[in-house]
Amino acid sequence: MQILTDIDSLEPYYGWSCVPTMGALHDGHRSLIRQAVATERPAVVTIFVNPKQFAPGEDYATYPRNLDRDLDIARAEGAAAVFTPAVDDIYPDNGDVWDPPLPAVANGPLLEDAYRPHFFAGVCTVVARLFDLLQPGECFFGEKDWQQLQVIRALANSHAERWPHLSVTAGQTIREPDGLAMSSRNVYIADDQRDRALAISQALSLADQGEKAMRQLLVSANLDVDYAVVRDAETLLDADEHRPQRALIAATLDGTRLIDNAVV
Repeated sequence: MQILTDIDSLEPYYGWSCVPTMGALHDGHRSLIRQAVATERPAVVTIFVNPKQFAPGEDYATYPRNLDRDLDIARAEGAAAVFTPAVDDIYPDNGDVWDPPLPAVANGPLLEDAYRPHFFAGVCTVVARLFDLLQPGECFFGEKDWQQLQVIRALANSHAERWPHLSVTAGQTIREPDGLAMSSRNVYIADDQRDRALAISQALSLADQGEKAMRQLLVSANLDVDYAVVRDAETLLDADEHRPQRALIAATLDGTRLIDNAVV
């Protein structure tokens, strides 16, 4: 497995499958890497904790980082290369980095865009930068971050002339045995608070009973609820019974913000 740090040496890796991550790899990332490896292309994993998607006071400085472990995981799952750039490589001092316009799904649904208004600008900037640097043939993103997945799909579709060979592929949400969606931030959840965290996946199972039922369960677990909604699965605007729907939840447990979603 090649370990890449120099952006000037990336051209031989154009057209590969790509799994962009912020490290702290878990079984959800493993699943995405396996999907990428299963394609006809070799797979490159990117590991970069993107400062632009963290607001002041969020956990950028303390975000879990363990590069040696991440490299071991990527190697074990068959990645052919890992790209681990420095912040100055992704965001050089000359400022020559494209900030793409945000797709409608990034600023219209009033979900993550309402509660973390900085977030999708940072995501689109770093993802576009990685697409530009690697020119991947296929990129893999997890369904757990459902709105992010729709934003990246819309970004890629809107700029197909810039990345003409790119397709965006979703990987299903991978869950702990008790149903909690895997997340790098799960390490923040104390063992004695686990049952409260599980209220999120449990509330999703009530989506067919309506948003009120979901919210009531979350509140009963003493979670701070940002949203618990049923929306159009693609636009994330108001649901239409004739189109696919998605239930989405964001809630905070003792300072740890968790998100999850499910088909309705």
